[in-house]
Amino acid sequence: MKFEHVSVLLNECIEGLAIKPNGTYVDGTLGGAGHARVVCNYLTEEGHFIGIDQDKNALAVSTERLKDVKPKVSIVNSNFEKVAEVLEVLGIEGVDGMLIDLGVSSHQLDEPSRGFSYMHDAPLDMRMDQDGAYTAYEVVNDMAEEELFRIIKEYGEEKWAKRIAQFIVEERKQKPIETTYELVEVIKKAIPQGARKDGPHPAKRTFQAIRIAVNRELEIIEPTIKAIVDKLNSGGRLCIITFHSLEDRIVKHAFRNLENPCTCAPHIPICVCGKKPLVKVITRKPILPSDEEIEINPRSRSAKLRIIEKL
Repeated sequence: MKFEHVSVLLNECIEGLAIKPNGTYVDGTLGGAGHARVVCNYLTEEGHFIGIDQDKNALAVSTERLKDVKPKVSIVNSNFEKVAEVLEVLGIEGVDGMLIDLGVSSHQLDEPSRGFSYMHDAPLDMRMDQDGAYTAYEVVNDMAEEELFRIIKEYGEEKWAKRIAQFIVEERKQKPIETTYELVEVIKKAIPQGARKDGPHPAKRTFQAIRIAVNRELEIIEPTIKAIVDKLNSGGRLCIITFHSLEDRIVKHAFRNLENPCTCAPHIPICVCGKKPLVKVITRKPILPSDEEIEINPRSRSAKLRIIEKL
């Protein structure tokens, strides 16, 4: 099976994890095992690597690619939000590091049948977990106009969100919108021609918004971070790569709140709430890809890496 995906900020992630040779490490978005294989190369036979992914294609490929590495390997079909459950099933109380890459893999984008891309004609799907029941078709054809407007506005940061939602609702009154190209045509009709001359593809932001809604991408980030920190050993690291401002903002605020959880009013000179810092933020500013990496892999352009360490 062909599964091409260039690992983003690879060296920076490896350095950020500060890998212990006999440690236990988790990749919550295993993909094609790009990051995972390098992590495993730093581990000895006493180490343990756990890879989690909800995409069965990714699991099949990564299982093959990790079959000869030194450490013990456990590969699990799940979502990283269930990391606590995964570790409990494996009998693991604590880990020394975890990595999450929140981007959509190149494999998913480039496989037309998955319906992630506005550049290929395919059924409206966009599920990262192909066993999931909720698809882009349901979002586009069943969601109320006000809710459609909200997700396109908030998740896609699309200034023409209201018109796009209106045009989608009008179009689906005639017949269901079934494919990516049908949706692209509706979006193009909604956005005035003058506004389509410059900038990214007119459907980019709306497709991003629908994909986020289908996969609940934003709502699971903060509770997952808290669950991971609860499972990190002292000195353990969490590295998270984001690809757009909404994700990065959630990660930044979650990290900040874990480092400074005090809820006392600013005018109170001494903390009385009793909430103690759980982590130290390693990256005050996010780590960005180098110019060389962007040239090799243009999809890395918007990537940001943030790192915390458990106290």
